[in-house]
Amino acid sequence: MNKSRIFQFCGIMACVFMILLIIFYWDDVGTAHFYLHTSFIRIQATHPTMTNQNQDLSNSKKTAGERITNSGATIIQDNLELMYLENTKGYKGEESSPKMEQAFDGIFQPNFDEKVFELEINSAKTSNELEQIQSERRQNIEDACSDSSIMFSGKNRKFEDIPSKELDHLIVDDRHGIIYCYVPKVACTNWKRIMILLSESLLKQGIPYRDPLEIPRDLVHNSTSHSTFSKFWRRYGKFSKQLMKIRLKKYTKFLFVRDPFVRLISAFRSKFAVQNNDFYNRFARQMLQLYANYTDPPLTVDEAFSAGIKPTFINFIQYLLDHQTEKEQPFNEHWRQVYRLCHPCQINYDFIGKLEGLDEDASYLLKLLKVEKLVQFPSSSRNQTVASWEHDWFAKIPVAWRKKLYEIYKPDFVVFGYPKPTNLLLD
Repeated sequence: MNKSRIFQFCGIMACVFMILLIIFYWDDVGTAHFYLHTSFIRIQATHPTMTNQNQDLSNSKKTAGERITNSGATIIQDNLELMYLENTKGYKGEESSPKMEQAFDGIFQPNFDEKVFELEINSAKTSNELEQIQSERRQNIEDACSDSSIMFSGKNRKFEDIPSKELDHLIVDDRHGIIYCYVPKVACTNWKRIMILLSESLLKQGIPYRDPLEIPRDLVHNSTSHSTFSKFWRRYGKFSKQLMKIRLKKYTKFLFVRDPFVRLISAFRSKFAVQNNDFYNRFARQMLQLYANYTDPPLTVDEAFSAGIKPTFINFIQYLLDHQTEKEQPFNEHWRQVYRLCHPCQINYDFIGKLEGLDEDASYLLKLLKVEKLVQFPSSSRNQTVASWEHDWFAKIPVAWRKKLYEIYKPDFVVFGYPKPTNLLLD
């Protein structure tokens, strides 16, 4: 065996040894709470690990004529594992080591050059008052999660035990250091637009979007438009949990919630009170068969609506209360509980917005994120559902059913600080 072969063999063995060390001793960074003064980041597009092959691969990805950008989030998704291996070579450390976090930080540099919209907080409250509200919301979650008398599915499991498919609502913007857990029926369309704009994950005619309302709805809700935690597993394998945990520690994490019962009304109105062929085929026909005595409902939503056949809100509540429903498949995301979508007992959110004060919370959040010069949160009147309608919508629902429904959604009421709807639960 000549010298070059020997050196080659030694190099391969060294690489194998390093990989084994990383697998067994990789820094287990915890999900410590990280406040909103975080330093936001942007990936250096000139990093030496970015190759022409990476650029060509990114440029080749297209969705409905929109090209996914090869800057920002795409670069880190393609190269982060290699960067970590370079920056942590030969390292064995303890949890939350400065070296590991420095390696992570060294990949990025801040960037705030872009300007799109000017925005000021339109609020009668002072910044101190707004921060006090946030502090109380965070504390309420912490108290609920530590209260042994409050139990719900998945409450006490560790982050490592959450299946990857349950992390698909965590959208990551590596350019600005933001993680958003989206909740359907809580202004998520426009918040997804904000995340696309900030991450520059979609291009229009070669240029990143600058107006969130220009991004088509079908692209907004297309999973390929976003970088989510659930995709880390396929991309990074054994490294995925570590990359997630470091981001959870260093990035700013936010979500928006709303009154759970009002959210259900909104879900019913948008998916069943209007013609929606997908939801008709997947759910409405089954509701009509099981709870409305239609043995053979129309095959299409057009035929059903033309004949005046559609599920009622009562049918929808029956579907939610039916024990068989979740035996067949988990709740659809539009009515799945927020604690199951966003895991508030495992993830320490820095900002908890509420739809009831959307304009104020959105303006305050964008300023805290230091992106208020980049984007303005779009206003929308589409499918507005207000809490004052709650009594009318539940008027025909038996009180016993309301109580059972409350038990299903009780964790969301408690964790996110919504008062128990006593007026709906009295006999």
